Amino acid sequence: MILIKNANLISMAETNYKKTDILTDGSKILKIGKLNILDYPNAEIIDVNGKTVTPGIVDPHCHVGLFEEAIGFEGSDGNEMTSPVTPEMRGIDAVKPQDTAFLDALKSGVTTVCTGPGSANVIGGTFCILKTVGKTIDDMVLVKESSMKMALGENPKRVYNSKSQTPQTRMASAALIREALIKARDYSEKLKKYETDLVAGKEVTKPEFNMKWASLSRVFDGFPVKIHAHQQDDIVTAIRIIEEFGLNATIEHATEGYLIPEYLKLHHQRVIIGPTLGSKSKYELRNKTFCAGKVLKENGVDFAIMTDHPVIHLENTLTQVGLFVKAGLDELDALKAVTIDAARMNQIDHLVGSIEIGKDADIVIWSGHPLHYLTHPEVVIVNGEVVFKA
Repeated sequence: MILIKNANLISMAETNYKKTDILTDGSKILKIGKLNILDYPNAEIIDVNGKTVTPGIVDPHCHVGLFEEAIGFEGSDGNEMTSPVTPEMRGIDAVKPQDTAFLDALKSGVTTVCTGPGSANVIGGTFCILKTVGKTIDDMVLVKESSMKMALGENPKRVYNSKSQTPQTRMASAALIREALIKARDYSEKLKKYETDLVAGKEVTKPEFNMKWASLSRVFDGFPVKIHAHQQDDIVTAIRIIEEFGLNATIEHATEGYLIPEYLKLHHQRVIIGPTLGSKSKYELRNKTFCAGKVLKENGVDFAIMTDHPVIHLENTLTQVGLFVKAGLDELDALKAVTIDAARMNQIDHLVGSIEIGKDADIVIWSGHPLHYLTHPEVVIVNGEVVFKA
């Protein structure tokens, strides 16, 4: 049990920028409010003397553990570039808990990450959601398979053009996704018909198992999809596919989404923007800007902010967020984009992303204002345990 006293709490829920206390019990948050230490004689008391306390940071899209730090090819396991359609791949099978980036993230206040395959393939496999502390995946995992990764635009074109195979155009990328979705839907319908006929007592032959379509067919039951798209034309293509197949999808990066915010709003499309810190390393990023956050917010578009680690290191998460604020995004909205909104985009907001009673006790005590470049976490608590002290 831990009792945090005199916190300047930014809970990302009801209590923001207010002085209060927080009690954790086991792995969960038990109470929030003015609490008497005499009522909790067994609690570890941490008096923060008015310092800022927030929930642990949540990164909604990165590749930590799949592209291991400081090693190169041997640690690069995020793209299976032998086929453009690989929905059977699972990111969790390639994560290396000993990747030093996890410790760097933890020391920076990042306690939850959604990590998975890159964007070389039009369908790359599934993401997983992890806490950033643990010796094995079993210690870290929140969701073994959280979403299916798809990709449009430059990356699949570049990868498979070098192999002289499809897709070499945006037309082919979209066509391959459609073809795979149709095959997966047909597979699912045949399997459901087999199960119905079996219950009815009919003599039937079970369809031959297909790992690709079994994995991909889950998207027709609401399994989330992440579609990589930077340019506005690719974003619109993504929305066209989303609506055509009834997918539960977010558009990842959406670099030019701020140029068509009315379209995103009209189609109720959620986006996860970034990485925005750093250079415009390719043509698709030519219109990259920190103003995107402000524009999307003003137009009522739901969004979160990613690092896309290792593109931006997880330890620089709040550096990037601060630049969105500098460009006009409200501070609290910006912090929510890497906490509660990031969690909600990945359907884990019932567990993490805010300091509320009953949620995981993932808490960061900061040395100063979280967005000041000299600020660092003094204490990081994950699942109710102090896992880092500066």
